[in-house]
Amino acid sequence: MAPVLIVGATRGLGASLAKQYASRPSTTVYATTRSGSGPEGFPDSVKWLSNIDLLKPDVGDKLTGQLRGQQPLDLVIITAGRFTTEDFSADKGPDWQEEVTMYTTSSIAPVFIVHRLAHAKLLGKGTKVLLVSSESGSITLRHESEGGGNYAHHASKSALNMVGKLLSLDLKDKEVIVSIIHPGFMRTEMTKGVGFDKFWDDGGAVLPDEAAKSLVEWAEKLDMSKSGEYWAPRGPGDIGTAEPVLGTGLSTPLQLPW
Repeated sequence: MAPVLIVGATRGLGASLAKQYASRPSTTVYATTRSGSGPEGFPDSVKWLSNIDLLKPDVGDKLTGQLRGQQPLDLVIITAGRFTTEDFSADKGPDWQEEVTMYTTSSIAPVFIVHRLAHAKLLGKGTKVLLVSSESGSITLRHESEGGGNYAHHASKSALNMVGKLLSLDLKDKEVIVSIIHPGFMRTEMTKGVGFDKFWDDGGAVLPDEAAKSLVEWAEKLDMSKSGEYWAPRGPGDIGTAEPVLGTGLSTPLQLPW
């Protein structure tokens, strides 16, 4: 396999993906970190791209600058994200800066990263770009049973879904495949940090390694017929609103409604 790039690889799903791809002797893994060097606990073969901050306007240039001269990538997975809870109360309510951070990380930075990669000729015929979204970005799946709140988390994922659809149109002539995916409800520090660990058992949350395995398998089978589409490779099992909204007997993998 040609090189793989994991954006947001230091923890959670991204870390699991980097380690799983690095376990393949024929795969070169490039992984991004916001710090000046990669963290411990990863295979020595992982090549770290340092000081890649998705909140900075030059993120695409910094990333491609460190990949200059490399062959086109076989696979790009952008999995960096941020989740801060919000509600509609008078005391807490939404937080302006946190909203800016969530939108920038989830749905603005990916545009600049993919744009720069394409113009640096690092995306070629058959390159697969996986944008890690969430079922929370589906407007159709939002159900009164779960209430409102968490505005930027949900809406930034909806925005990412649109970004993925538009990128798939712009990259179609280059035969670059863009897949927008819900990786599954995971037992990570991110979901624990916002208090969602109380839903882990009932919600069918899985460890990042298991979710990463599903994404690896999804990427291997991915072709142009699914470019620009929104899927849950692990199916409806961890999507609490799937059956109330879409009915029973849902398939795995599951194509999600916008």
